[in-house]
Amino acid sequence: MRTPFEGIGKPEPLRFGLQGAWSRRIDHANRLVYVVTDDAIAIVSVRDHY
Repeated sequence: MRTPFEGIGKPEPLRFGLQGAWSRRIDHANRLVYVVTDDAIAIVSVRDHY
């Protein structure tokens, strides 16, 4: 991901228990949840809604 905070999939920051993580749509029912650090992107979840 060149720009983890913008682009397709409607990226949005998560709140509450997942604060610091971001969500991006894969399709209507599924989401990609990820955390961005200085030098890496960690995938938290690739299925279901948060």
